Amino acid sequence: MEKREECGVFGIYSFKKEEVALPIYNGLIAIQHRGQDSAGIATFDGKTIHLKKGMGLTSEVISENDLLVLKGSIGVGSVRYPTVGSSSLRDAQPFKVDFPREGIALVHNGNLVNYVALKNELEGKGMPLLSQCDSEAILKVLAEELNKTEDVFHAVGNVMKRLEGAYCEVAVTGRGELIAFRDPHGFRPLCFGKNEDCIIFASESVALDINDVDLTEQVKPGEVIVVNEKGVERRMVAKSVKKHCMFEYVYFSRPDSILDAGSVYDIRVKLGRNLAKSHPAKADVIVPVPDTSRPAAEGFSRESGIKLEEGLIKNRYIMRTFIMPEQRIRDEAIKKKLNPLKTVLKGKRVVVIDDSIVRGTTTNKLVKLLKDAGAKEVHVRITCPPIISPCFYGIDIANHHELIAFRCNGKVEEIRKLLGADSLGYQTIEGLADAIGIGKENLCMACLNEEYPTPEAARIAKEMKNKSKEEVGGKRYWEI
Repeated sequence: MEKREECGVFGIYSFKKEEVALPIYNGLIAIQHRGQDSAGIATFDGKTIHLKKGMGLTSEVISENDLLVLKGSIGVGSVRYPTVGSSSLRDAQPFKVDFPREGIALVHNGNLVNYVALKNELEGKGMPLLSQCDSEAILKVLAEELNKTEDVFHAVGNVMKRLEGAYCEVAVTGRGELIAFRDPHGFRPLCFGKNEDCIIFASESVALDINDVDLTEQVKPGEVIVVNEKGVERRMVAKSVKKHCMFEYVYFSRPDSILDAGSVYDIRVKLGRNLAKSHPAKADVIVPVPDTSRPAAEGFSRESGIKLEEGLIKNRYIMRTFIMPEQRIRDEAIKKKLNPLKTVLKGKRVVVIDDSIVRGTTTNKLVKLLKDAGAKEVHVRITCPPIISPCFYGIDIANHHELIAFRCNGKVEEIRKLLGADSLGYQTIEGLADAIGIGKENLCMACLNEEYPTPEAARIAKEMKNKSKEEVGGKRYWEI
């Protein structure tokens, strides 16, 4: 609960030259959970790149008439939450340039650690950014490299040398190409599915499912895939050092998605089982915080033998609170989001399962909500270990001072008192890695252990850690 995420991307090439606006729209609906701030679609009809983007949900931005106007058999789409820049139309994706390759429209998921340096470099070359979004910076670097060579693979290889951070990109060009690439660490997910009709790239496999396309595989970290009238060509252009984000498995991705480590649902069930082993509780009932915690609560229940019940009913028309852009808006939303089921809670010792605690404001309100509804005891169990450091790779955890675990020096008992819970248990790092099942060495857990995979992130985090809240000023470290 109470986390903000990055973005979701989608790209499609129709081998049968069929219209792709509707499949893009459907794909964005499937990954809407990854960003609810803005949405957009770009298509290519053989002559022109058509573009429509705006603020709000996909269904609010793209009308039925837009789907008729967005002609073409190749296209890309985006849903966005801002981890760089602001909540404004100028920062909405896709971004587009008119040259080279007769134009390029690009969508991006991730976050650049070296955004400010890159922005200054581009402006020094007479290429000022019109937005505050790192997507535009990536597009201009790609355009600059494609101006130097006709070889897309060589150009993207040079792009990767200039970027530090997390980035999954899909772009359509005015030459009828679809280009997809993923950073060498593979922080964020990017998969594809291919059949005789089309090839689709997406942040999560659920965007393939909704279009009746089976998952083929994940795009490899450091890989570029180019699709054009000649077919599909794949090449590795950078050395892969896998560091997949553990948060994708804990919270961000839909439970019915398949990522690099496999089924998100199965991993979350195992997270719950591991949590029950490391932090058991004497209780009458287990209550998940809807929706992402349900599989973990199932696992906790299976392991502990304590019955699972729906003690919190969610208002489906309220957005995920963490991805709302301001704390004031999040606080208001929490009041409207969950309603306790008193017949389940009254007089009971309750284990409440949640995926993580970032700031602690939501969990504090949740404990009070349960106790006000008659819960005799509230035992909080969290499927993610304590978050002690910010994320530079696409999750908007901006600085140390907003983290309750940092403010409490990692002291669980102190955190418990602030939350008002009867007991508090966090997942261990070992339990987390065991559940995901691909080895700690292949996971990014920098927000848990301060081991940042890239040098600039490590430098900034170390430098900023000891600065006061007033010195930081509530800013994102990577934008200072």
